[in-house]
Amino acid sequence: MEGSGLKNVSSHCSISEMDDFDLSKLLDKPRINIERQRSFDERSLSELSIGLSRGLDNYENAYSPGRSGLDTPASSARNSFEPHPMVAEAWDALRRSMVHFRGQPVGTIAAVDHAAEEVLNYDQVFVRDFVPSALAFLMNGEPDIVKNFLLKTLQLQGWEKRVDRFKLGEGVMPASFKVLHDPVRKTDTIMADFGESAIGRVAPVDSGFWWIILLRAYTKSTGDVSLAETPECQRGMRLILSLCLSEGFDTFPTLLCADGCSMIDRRMGIYGYPIEIQALFFMALRSALAMLKHDTEGGEFVERIVKRLHALSYHMRNYFWLDFQQLNDIYRYKTEEYSHTAVNKFNVIPDSIPDWVFEFVPKRGGYFIGNVSPARMDFRWFALGNCIAILSSLATPEQASAIMDLIEARWDELVAEMPLKISYPALENHDWRHITGCDPKNTRWSYHNGGSWPVLLWLLTAACIKTGRPQIARRAIDLAESRLSKDSWPEYYDGTVGRYIGKQARKYQTWSIAGYLVAKMLLEDPSHLGMIALEEDKQMKPVIKRSASWTC
Repeated sequence: MEGSGLKNVSSHCSISEMDDFDLSKLLDKPRINIERQRSFDERSLSELSIGLSRGLDNYENAYSPGRSGLDTPASSARNSFEPHPMVAEAWDALRRSMVHFRGQPVGTIAAVDHAAEEVLNYDQVFVRDFVPSALAFLMNGEPDIVKNFLLKTLQLQGWEKRVDRFKLGEGVMPASFKVLHDPVRKTDTIMADFGESAIGRVAPVDSGFWWIILLRAYTKSTGDVSLAETPECQRGMRLILSLCLSEGFDTFPTLLCADGCSMIDRRMGIYGYPIEIQALFFMALRSALAMLKHDTEGGEFVERIVKRLHALSYHMRNYFWLDFQQLNDIYRYKTEEYSHTAVNKFNVIPDSIPDWVFEFVPKRGGYFIGNVSPARMDFRWFALGNCIAILSSLATPEQASAIMDLIEARWDELVAEMPLKISYPALENHDWRHITGCDPKNTRWSYHNGGSWPVLLWLLTAACIKTGRPQIARRAIDLAESRLSKDSWPEYYDGTVGRYIGKQARKYQTWSIAGYLVAKMLLEDPSHLGMIALEEDKQMKPVIKRSASWTC
């Protein structure tokens, strides 16, 4: 990139000379390879070998630093079958989406759709969108772009963030950033969006969580702990956590959020305590717990994290979980209970249970519902939250298996012709008008409202491998391979079965491409799971079994 190394001072939302690391300060630090401590549960990891085409030799091989980042380039050669021709095409497309800042790769743009009439913000690097790209590069032994991204977004975190006259919290991570190249002056500047330009002006709650999760993935993949141990990264984690662990008026350990604060970034009725945010919050807390130093500042956060994890796991496993038995219990709830012994703690009115739920919940299987708050239960299925619940071990082993059972039992509804439904079912008629505000993009079975998103393939595959169900992932990947390349890698598909390319879907959507690559590499080499999965913490209190009083 021309002009590499030149300083540039710009006004609001651009890299300033004073705070510019230029990435060199931390990039030049030597990598430190450490031996992996056997701190996780080995039993469930050993079970991954059952039914896998390439079983894991043992737990140490699966989770040892370096393996998942260094073996992958030869992964295709190690297999007896020829790689699918889509793989090479996907890598070419992913590399075309790379963004450079002063000569160094710092991310991938959201889409490279030259046919689109309006670019909007699809030419920006989104934090959440880059995650599957980052994992693909890590699995392919190319960690530098991930390290650069982590440092650059960490630098952006330090900017003053304002929406109108209101100042956002110091720890807020950007939703996205854009690199501006000036060929005349030969300078690069960065413009960042913390929600002030987003639809609805909502700050991204998930960006900080994804950043922490990705920092752990980088550390696990490379064995390089020096990045996470820098004062800058330690402070960055603490700033993110301080936003989430502060005490207030809440009586629940879950995070209260506005609509549109995550992947579902438009009005879709997820305000309150959405499952996606709670699952990412849980995973980020566990990831940070493994990376924070136990010094004076870090030690205080470690203690707060441990307490929050225990409360959060109890709350989610008890109140967000739905299976046949729990549905029957809710159906029989009494209302207006007032005491510490109340069974219907949130005063949910049984008549508010939508009719579709009774047919959707199988006798064998279950899932974490979309939202729980006073007098309100959102029974919709949200794919990302349930997959992250499995990967983070927010779901117990029994609950994780039940989620897989549900996906198999409701394959025609959740997967159908293109994986995977972001939410189910779609909001229609009055619900659509009232909840989305007549959103023309979120019409029924489109976009966030029951659309099918190929990017979710990597999360489904990872969850399948962690639960010992690789055959589910293979089936889903086969479906994706029948359409994605021919359709030019769309952002999402529409319709009850995901048959039609989304009416406003961008082509060559980067995370659709990267999600496919990550899914393929996970299935070929399940040891990669170590960088994105956390095993069950034996010290976590188990889910409380409901007594007979629940059916009174």
